[in-house]
Amino acid sequence: MLFISPAAAEAVAEEAAKAGTKGEMLSLGTSLLDACLGYLVVFIGLSLLMLVIIIVGKIMVASSKKTAATAAAPAAAPAPVAAAPVQKKLAPGSAGGVKLYDTDPRDAAMIMAIVANKLQKPLNELKFVSIKEVK
Repeated sequence: MLFISPAAAEAVAEEAAKAGTKGEMLSLGTSLLDACLGYLVVFIGLSLLMLVIIIVGKIMVASSKKTAATAAAPAAAPAPVAAAPVQKKLAPGSAGGVKLYDTDPRDAAMIMAIVANKLQKPLNELKFVSIKEVK
């Protein structure tokens, strides 16, 4: 709140009269009402913005699920029946194959080397069944 000396208020009133405007001070009630209405407008605006963001987020999640479902549908089509799987002869000292799920073969090799190093065992004595990246 602004407090003005009576002389300054009189000077402002004289300048306002010269400019053709009515120089009057707002009462405390009017000032509080203006402030509350201003805060209310800002609060309602922010609430509406939050509501729009939530709605758009739900729409995007639904559309991404729909896109993922349509992308997975062609992949789920049955593959042509192949001949019986051929057993590959493993290299001497090998412990078998490793199934990789969402993992790059280079990263899988690095993980296997780190595990063998930490256990201080040769890599051909360890058997890795599968490696999956946890997201």
